[in-house]
Amino acid sequence: MIYSIETYFLVYMIYSFGGWLLEVTCKLIECKKFINRGFLIGPYCPIYGTGAVLMTLFLQRYIDDPLVLFVMAMVICSILEYLTSYLMEKLFNARWWDYSHYKFNINGRICLETTIPFGIFGFGIMYLINPFIFKYINMIPNIGLHIISIILLVTFLVDNIVSFKVMFDVRGLTKEFNKTIKDNTEEITEKVKEVLKNKSILGKRLLGAFPNFESVKMKIREIKNSR
Repeated sequence: MIYSIETYFLVYMIYSFGGWLLEVTCKLIECKKFINRGFLIGPYCPIYGTGAVLMTLFLQRYIDDPLVLFVMAMVICSILEYLTSYLMEKLFNARWWDYSHYKFNINGRICLETTIPFGIFGFGIMYLINPFIFKYINMIPNIGLHIISIILLVTFLVDNIVSFKVMFDVRGLTKEFNKTIKDNTEEITEKVKEVLKNKSILGKRLLGAFPNFESVKMKIREIKNSR
Protein backbone atom coordinates (compact mmCIF):
# COMPACT_ATOMS: atom_id res chain seq x y z
CA MET A 1 0.00 0.00 0.00
CA ILE A 2 1.24 3.51 -0.86
CA TYR A 3 1.08 6.10 1.91
CA SER A 4 1.64 9.86 1.95
CA ILE A 5 5.09 11.36 2.47
CA GLU A 6 3.91 12.68 5.84
CA THR A 7 2.95 9.19 6.93
CA TYR A 8 6.36 7.80 5.97
CA PHE A 9 8.05 10.73 7.72
CA LEU A 10 6.09 9.99 10.89
CA VAL A 11 7.09 6.32 10.63
CA TYR A 12 10.70 7.45 10.16
CA MET A 13 10.57 9.56 13.33
CA ILE A 14 8.88 6.83 15.35
CA TYR A 15 11.54 4.27 14.45
CA SER A 16 14.32 6.83 14.93
CA PHE A 17 13.05 7.40 18.46
CA GLY A 18 12.66 3.66 19.01
CA GLY A 19 16.23 3.08 17.85
CA TRP A 20 17.50 5.80 20.21
CA LEU A 21 15.55 4.21 23.07
CA LEU A 22 17.06 0.81 22.27
CA GLU A 23 20.60 2.22 22.11
CA VAL A 24 20.20 4.14 25.36
CA THR A 25 18.75 1.10 27.15
CA CYS A 26 21.61 -1.14 25.99
CA LYS A 27 24.20 1.40 27.16
CA LEU A 28 22.35 1.85 30.45
CA ILE A 29 22.60 -1.90 31.06
CA GLU A 30 26.23 -2.06 29.88
CA CYS A 31 27.63 1.11 31.51
CA LYS A 32 25.12 1.64 34.33
CA LYS A 33 24.57 5.25 33.25
CA PHE A 34 22.53 7.28 30.77
CA ILE A 35 24.34 8.03 27.48
CA ASN A 36 22.58 10.08 24.81
CA ARG A 37 23.36 7.89 21.81
CA GLY A 38 23.40 8.98 18.17
CA PHE A 39 24.80 11.89 16.21
CA LEU A 40 21.90 14.22 16.97
CA ILE A 41 21.06 16.03 20.18
CA GLY A 42 17.42 14.94 20.32
CA PRO A 43 16.07 11.49 21.18
CA TYR A 44 16.40 9.85 17.78
CA CYS A 45 18.86 7.76 15.77
CA PRO A 46 18.10 8.43 12.08
CA ILE A 47 19.80 5.26 10.83
CA TYR A 48 17.04 3.20 12.49
CA GLY A 49 14.33 5.35 10.93
CA THR A 50 15.96 5.12 7.51
CA GLY A 51 16.34 1.36 7.76
CA ALA A 52 12.74 0.93 8.86
CA VAL A 53 11.36 3.04 6.01
CA LEU A 54 13.52 1.22 3.44
CA MET A 55 12.30 -2.14 4.70
CA THR A 56 8.70 -0.91 4.74
CA LEU A 57 9.04 0.15 1.09
CA PHE A 58 10.94 -2.84 -0.27
CA LEU A 59 10.07 -5.86 1.88
CA GLN A 60 6.28 -5.87 1.57
CA ARG A 61 6.58 -8.05 -1.56
CA TYR A 62 8.33 -10.73 0.53
CA ILE A 63 5.81 -10.73 3.37
CA ASP A 64 4.67 -14.28 2.46
CA ASP A 65 8.24 -15.62 2.33
CA PRO A 66 9.82 -15.17 5.79
CA LEU A 67 13.21 -16.59 4.80
CA VAL A 68 13.65 -14.21 1.86
CA LEU A 69 12.38 -11.33 3.98
CA PHE A 70 14.96 -12.16 6.67
CA VAL A 71 17.82 -12.22 4.16
CA MET A 72 16.68 -9.05 2.38
CA ALA A 73 16.40 -7.22 5.71
CA MET A 74 20.01 -8.14 6.44
CA VAL A 75 21.12 -6.99 3.00
CA ILE A 76 19.27 -3.65 3.14
CA CYS A 77 20.48 -2.74 6.64
CA SER A 78 24.04 -3.90 6.00
CA ILE A 79 24.29 -1.72 2.89
CA LEU A 80 22.81 1.19 4.85
CA GLU A 81 25.26 0.77 7.73
CA TYR A 82 28.24 0.45 5.38
CA LEU A 83 27.28 3.54 3.36
CA THR A 84 26.58 5.54 6.52
CA SER A 85 30.00 4.66 7.94
CA TYR A 86 31.72 5.52 4.65
CA LEU A 87 29.92 8.84 4.14
CA MET A 88 30.36 9.96 7.74
CA GLU A 89 34.06 9.18 7.52
CA LYS A 90 34.44 11.18 4.31
CA LEU A 91 32.41 14.11 5.66
CA PHE A 92 33.99 14.42 9.09
CA ASN A 93 37.35 12.64 8.81
CA ALA A 94 36.45 10.33 11.66
CA ARG A 95 35.58 6.64 12.03
CA TRP A 96 32.62 6.58 14.39
CA TRP A 97 32.46 2.80 14.84
CA ASP A 98 34.85 0.03 13.94
CA TYR A 99 34.18 -3.71 13.75
CA SER A 100 37.71 -4.61 12.68
CA HIS A 101 38.22 -6.74 15.81
CA TYR A 102 35.09 -8.81 15.01
CA LYS A 103 35.17 -11.89 12.82
CA PHE A 104 33.64 -11.75 9.35
CA ASN A 105 33.74 -7.97 9.01
CA ILE A 106 33.98 -5.88 5.82
CA ASN A 107 36.46 -3.00 6.19
CA GLY A 108 35.44 -2.68 9.82
CA ARG A 109 32.16 -1.04 8.77
CA ILE A 110 29.82 -4.03 9.07
CA CYS A 111 30.16 -7.51 10.55
CA LEU A 112 28.20 -10.74 10.82
CA GLU A 113 27.46 -10.19 14.51
CA THR A 114 25.43 -7.06 13.75
CA THR A 115 24.03 -8.25 10.42
CA ILE A 116 21.99 -11.15 11.83
CA PRO A 117 20.04 -8.88 14.23
CA PHE A 118 19.10 -6.81 11.16
CA GLY A 119 17.13 -9.78 9.90
CA ILE A 120 15.35 -10.09 13.24
CA PHE A 121 14.72 -6.34 13.14
CA GLY A 122 13.09 -6.79 9.72
CA PHE A 123 10.84 -9.54 11.08
CA GLY A 124 9.71 -7.34 13.95
CA ILE A 125 9.01 -4.39 11.68
CA MET A 126 7.08 -6.18 8.95
CA TYR A 127 5.11 -8.67 11.02
CA LEU A 128 4.57 -6.94 14.38
CA ILE A 129 5.32 -3.22 14.61
CA ASN A 130 4.26 -1.83 11.22
CA PRO A 131 0.68 -3.15 11.36
CA PHE A 132 0.30 -1.54 14.80
CA ILE A 133 1.90 1.80 13.79
CA PHE A 134 0.02 2.22 10.52
CA LYS A 135 -3.27 1.33 12.20
CA TYR A 136 -3.01 4.29 14.56
CA ILE A 137 -1.38 6.71 12.13
CA ASN A 138 -4.32 6.15 9.77
CA MET A 139 -6.64 7.26 12.59
CA ILE A 140 -5.05 10.72 12.73
CA PRO A 141 -7.04 13.36 10.79
CA ASN A 142 -5.19 14.96 7.87
CA ILE A 143 -4.93 18.34 9.62
CA GLY A 144 -3.46 16.63 12.67
CA LEU A 145 -0.98 14.75 10.51
CA HIS A 146 0.06 18.04 8.85
CA ILE A 147 0.61 19.80 12.18
CA ILE A 148 2.53 16.92 13.77
CA SER A 149 4.72 16.51 10.68
CA ILE A 150 5.56 20.23 10.49
CA ILE A 151 6.48 20.44 14.18
CA LEU A 152 8.65 17.32 14.00
CA LEU A 153 10.29 18.44 10.75
CA VAL A 154 11.25 21.89 12.05
CA THR A 155 12.60 20.42 15.29
CA PHE A 156 14.52 17.75 13.38
CA LEU A 157 16.06 20.24 10.92
CA VAL A 158 17.21 22.59 13.71
CA ASP A 159 18.75 19.62 15.54
CA ASN A 160 20.58 18.55 12.37
CA ILE A 161 22.00 22.04 11.80
CA VAL A 162 23.34 22.33 15.36
CA SER A 163 24.60 18.74 15.56
CA PHE A 164 26.34 18.83 12.18
CA LYS A 165 28.10 22.03 13.25
CA VAL A 166 29.60 20.12 16.18
CA MET A 167 30.61 17.21 13.95
CA PHE A 168 32.21 19.51 11.40
CA ASP A 169 34.34 20.78 14.29
CA VAL A 170 35.80 17.27 14.34
CA ARG A 171 36.78 17.61 10.68
CA GLY A 172 38.32 21.03 11.30
CA LEU A 173 40.30 19.80 14.30
CA THR A 174 41.50 16.72 12.41
CA LYS A 175 42.63 18.92 9.52
CA GLU A 176 44.42 21.26 11.93
CA PHE A 177 46.24 18.53 13.85
CA ASN A 178 47.16 16.71 10.63
CA LYS A 179 49.35 19.69 9.71
CA THR A 180 51.51 19.27 12.82
CA ILE A 181 51.16 15.59 13.73
CA LYS A 182 52.27 13.31 10.91
CA ASP A 183 51.33 9.63 10.59
CA ASN A 184 50.01 9.25 14.13
CA THR A 185 46.27 8.66 14.05
CA GLU A 186 46.12 7.81 17.76
CA GLU A 187 47.73 11.10 18.79
CA ILE A 188 45.48 13.10 16.47
CA THR A 189 42.41 11.34 17.90
CA GLU A 190 43.43 12.13 21.48
CA LYS A 191 44.06 15.78 20.59
CA VAL A 192 40.64 16.06 18.95
CA LYS A 193 38.95 14.42 21.95
CA GLU A 194 40.74 16.74 24.35
CA VAL A 195 39.58 19.86 22.50
CA LEU A 196 36.00 18.61 22.13
CA LYS A 197 35.78 17.87 25.86
CA ASN A 198 36.70 21.44 26.69
CA LYS A 199 34.88 23.09 23.77
CA SER A 200 31.23 22.71 24.68
CA ILE A 201 28.55 20.56 26.31
CA LEU A 202 27.60 19.29 22.84
CA GLY A 203 31.19 18.24 22.16
CA LYS A 204 31.20 16.23 25.38
CA ARG A 205 27.86 14.68 24.43
CA LEU A 206 29.23 13.55 21.07
CA LEU A 207 32.24 11.90 22.71
CA GLY A 208 29.94 10.23 25.22
CA ALA A 209 27.82 8.84 22.39
CA PHE A 210 30.86 7.63 20.40
CA PRO A 211 33.73 7.11 22.88
CA ASN A 212 35.60 4.87 20.42
CA PHE A 213 35.60 7.31 17.51
CA GLU A 214 38.93 7.64 15.71
CA SER A 215 40.19 10.50 13.57
CA VAL A 216 41.06 9.46 10.04
CA LYS A 217 44.40 10.47 8.59
CA MET A 218 43.85 13.01 5.82
CA LYS A 219 45.44 12.82 2.43
CA ILE A 220 48.54 14.96 1.91
CA ARG A 221 46.98 16.65 -1.14
CA GLU A 222 43.88 17.65 0.86
CA ILE A 223 46.04 19.18 3.60
CA LYS A 224 48.05 21.17 1.06
CA ASN A 225 44.91 22.44 -0.66
CA SER A 226 43.52 23.68 2.65
CA ARG A 227 46.52 25.96 3.23
